[in-house]
Amino acid sequence: MMSSAEQMRRWQGPALLSFGFRPFFLFGSLWAGAAMIMWILALTGSAAPPSRFDPISWHAHAFLFGYLGAIIAGFLLTAVPNWTGRLPVVGWPLAALFGLWIAGRFAVLVSANLPFPLAVGVDLAFPVVLSLVILREIVAGRNWRNLVVLVLLVVFTIANLVFHLEAHWGHHPAEGFGLRLAVGAAIMMISLIGGRIIPSFTRNWLVQQKAPELPVPPMRQLDKVVLLASIGALLSWIVFPDALLTGLALILMGLAQAVRLSRWKGHLTTAEPLVTILHVGYLFVPLGALALGLATIRPDILPVPPAMHLWLAGAIGTMTLAVMTRATLGHTGHSLHADRATTAIYGAIIGSAIVRFVAGFWPGHMLFDLAGLLWCAAFLSFAVAYGPKLLRAR
Repeated sequence: MMSSAEQMRRWQGPALLSFGFRPFFLFGSLWAGAAMIMWILALTGSAAPPSRFDPISWHAHAFLFGYLGAIIAGFLLTAVPNWTGRLPVVGWPLAALFGLWIAGRFAVLVSANLPFPLAVGVDLAFPVVLSLVILREIVAGRNWRNLVVLVLLVVFTIANLVFHLEAHWGHHPAEGFGLRLAVGAAIMMISLIGGRIIPSFTRNWLVQQKAPELPVPPMRQLDKVVLLASIGALLSWIVFPDALLTGLALILMGLAQAVRLSRWKGHLTTAEPLVTILHVGYLFVPLGALALGLATIRPDILPVPPAMHLWLAGAIGTMTLAVMTRATLGHTGHSLHADRATTAIYGAIIGSAIVRFVAGFWPGHMLFDLAGLLWCAAFLSFAVAYGPKLLRAR
């Protein structure tokens, strides 16, 4: 059987189709920036996409199921071959999968002009096919321990369907069950996958630096307890978002996740932003849980939208960029070191998350616009700085 490297060398077409992370990271980042520009224009009343979704719900869908869906695909299509020892999806099959993602973005954007079943079918085709591809690879490689990642992907896909149905039924999906289900699945992906890679990458770098302290190895007993507690808190939030017990469970989740993060020695990595950003991105998981717990109990003190954006812009936005930059450097043959452009990308996304949180307490649209501009700066800068690496052969 050919190795992954041999399989990629046999591909004679564009380098963009030689590995899954290439098209999805590049065009996912472009979409994140373009969709935010459209959202800012909608906020100012200049224009609104011809979508069945109201502008806020379209904004949420474009980020969660559009941008995040692309990054999940790029990550899994790159990681699963390492997990299973099987060949990666490359070439025209990868192009077909990427084409489904593009078709989904267009269908949602102009869904007001399409029959409802057609718009939904085109949008869901991509995550359904991706799930089947990942299932085939896990079953063929007998890599049962990673079935949980596939389960989270399936939950994420179901959330997309629910989001569409809520809009079709006249509800406001930006505040609905589907959005909470998708966010819950995303936070669990970060908790699960981040809990594997962050201590491992941190340990590797600290060993190189001959540091006297090393992080606790991944997936110890405490990690499993924290993950179970997080699942319980997230399920309570998804089903009973306004309950007092939900708020208390989220606060407990935040404290437990903070303890978990503290065991990974992130404070020793400040000399290398490529490692530090993983810890900063994960920090938004406990911060978001604590804020959302407080917002659930005392919405008069802390509104829900800014609390949720600590997860959306903070945890999801920062962690995805952290993984995108590191994976791109590693898989394109570059040194695992954050240059000035990469560090600026990290600063922009962290700034966007913080400003968006503060904007929830500030009248007017100025801070919302600033948060959006910082978001665009982060993702469009990624496309500019990392685009040449993604477009050229290793």
